[in-house]
Amino acid sequence: MDTLELLLHPVRLRIVHAMSGEPTRTTSDLCAHLPDVPKTTVYRHVGLLAEAGVLEVAGEERVHGAVERHYRLRRDRTMIDADAAASMSLEEHRRGFTAAMAALHAEFNAYLDQDGADPTADLVGYRQMVLWLSRDELEDMIEEMRAVLAARWGNKPASGRAPHLMSAILFPAVEPPQADVRQE
Repeated sequence: MDTLELLLHPVRLRIVHAMSGEPTRTTSDLCAHLPDVPKTTVYRHVGLLAEAGVLEVAGEERVHGAVERHYRLRRDRTMIDADAAASMSLEEHRRGFTAAMAALHAEFNAYLDQDGADPTADLVGYRQMVLWLSRDELEDMIEEMRAVLAARWGNKPASGRAPHLMSAILFPAVEPPQADVRQE
């Protein structure tokens, strides 16, 4: 299974999200983190991610007579690079977007289902806006956003830090047909 096919799945995306801030996790840890996903499904997808090299075994230990593996995320294997994205078909883009939205929806529901969830206090935001931009303005904005995110991308878990899931979505809006305006 290629990286594109592997990552265009909502459960595997959620596993990648769950692994992103931890040095290692076991499949049992992941099952606890994703209680809405059947355990057999988590085990199957962890196996696929490990087989593809997205997860690597960081260690093993015996627990109640069984071997429990501790997995580490290989972040370099979780990106769909520009070349791969450029070669995606429209249908692959459609599937990728659907998988990302399904994973985002499940993650948001898991957040809301927590005891004490408080979107206002937690500064939860979801906004949509239309920006009218030239190609140069769009490229400048993307570069500025990349710089802001890159400055924080390497943050590790620490006291006072909590994981936050951010999804940036940017695409040309369908422009309504222009009315025929005639000068009189």
